[in-house]
Amino acid sequence: STFVEALAPETRKEVFKKLGITPKGPMNELVDSVTRSMTNIDGDYVTLALAALRNGVASAFGSLVPLEMIQDALYGTPTPHECTVDFGVLDPDYVNILPNGHEPFVGMALVKLAKDEKFQKMAREAGAKGIRIVGSIETGQEMMARLECDDVFAGLTSNWISIEYFLSTGAVDAFVMDMNCSLANLKEYADKYTFKLIAVSNIIGVPGSIRLEYEPGNEAKVAEEIIKLAVENFKERRNKQKADVSRFKQKALVGFSAEALVNALGGSLDPLLEVIKSGDIKGIAALVNCTSLGNGPQDSMTVQLAKELIKRDILVIGAGCGNAGMQKAGLETVEAAEKFAGPRLAGVCKALGIPPVLSFGTCTDTGRIIMTAVAIANALGVDPSQLPAVVTAPEYMEQKAVIDGFSAVAMGFYTHVSPLPPVTGSDKVVKLLTEEVEGLTGGKIAVGDDPVEAAKAMEEHIMMKRDLLGI
Repeated sequence: STFVEALAPETRKEVFKKLGITPKGPMNELVDSVTRSMTNIDGDYVTLALAALRNGVASAFGSLVPLEMIQDALYGTPTPHECTVDFGVLDPDYVNILPNGHEPFVGMALVKLAKDEKFQKMAREAGAKGIRIVGSIETGQEMMARLECDDVFAGLTSNWISIEYFLSTGAVDAFVMDMNCSLANLKEYADKYTFKLIAVSNIIGVPGSIRLEYEPGNEAKVAEEIIKLAVENFKERRNKQKADVSRFKQKALVGFSAEALVNALGGSLDPLLEVIKSGDIKGIAALVNCTSLGNGPQDSMTVQLAKELIKRDILVIGAGCGNAGMQKAGLETVEAAEKFAGPRLAGVCKALGIPPVLSFGTCTDTGRIIMTAVAIANALGVDPSQLPAVVTAPEYMEQKAVIDGFSAVAMGFYTHVSPLPPVTGSDKVVKLLTEEVEGLTGGKIAVGDDPVEAAKAMEEHIMMKRDLLGI
């Protein structure tokens, strides 16, 4: 893969080559994996695991990193700024349009058009105070990382498990679906709570949705049609619905990236390296996550684990649906450091004006996180597997979360997951994932549903890495 050759550290490329997991490209590896999974083709757990690792490398360097590079080129690299999250961002007196999914293209076009006085006037003439674009799940995270919250872009509602709840408020006029998670039962909600259900991608299959599919270059045209539908919907909604919206809002400092981190540190990674070497920051935990009810209430495991990690002076980088959980819990504010973090991490956060949990955006920002780790490893002159760093997905659920886990293991990181993956039927597979693979890549899978025990194990791993580095 050209991208692997250009972006991966030399030390990792040697590991990939030795194990035979240097990928050709994401599409090729996907086809290979699907073929292996067919009847009586690949029944060897070792070769299947190697294929998964190869997919992880292809996904990270051939898909996720280029994706963020392209989106940064189109919309700007995220920079830290304050924004607003939770259901209170919905005001029923406005025409509320919610872009939902993982692709920001239509959402960004909606914001641009909604800033045009022509469309705001259209909304006012319909009886609304104006038009607001409100981010939903990962499309919302992508937008929020790059946009200031203002009178047009209101912020983020929540993550995917909350979709049915905020659509039940009676305050939504258009729910615009570009990717997962777009639930199959939403037409019932659209009929009951009076909003337009709009699919803007040809892969979205939600029964009863209006199809306004976009292609590169026609986002503005699609966005204009959406705005017109939403304004017409407002006229109907205000007569049918008595909106019931939570007033709760939470501020969050969002928009971190490798570039933003360097800028916040004065143009160099040296200040971060110094506080890691001194032990003021013991290490870094990348918490990249879905949200699930498989191991407790929504976001509970995520928030509890994040609190346990920062209490141990471990800086957390957040991304994915779990990121919204941490944002709503107030962990991505500067004030959270004094309230929740250990004394040494709190001191660093106060000095730099950063939260103890840094918002790196969405689950697809895994590539951004990997490149940050590569930059830190290069600055220290070590392989990524030698860093005092861990990865955790404490409420993983999605297929993409599985491949992200293999990306992390391929990069040499201790990778904690919860709930327990469905692999315990084979002692050999369990041993391979939790023990033997560490001798191959430097990374491994760890499991555990107790946030205290999981954080303790991650801290022990980080301290072991510090000892090996002599810091």
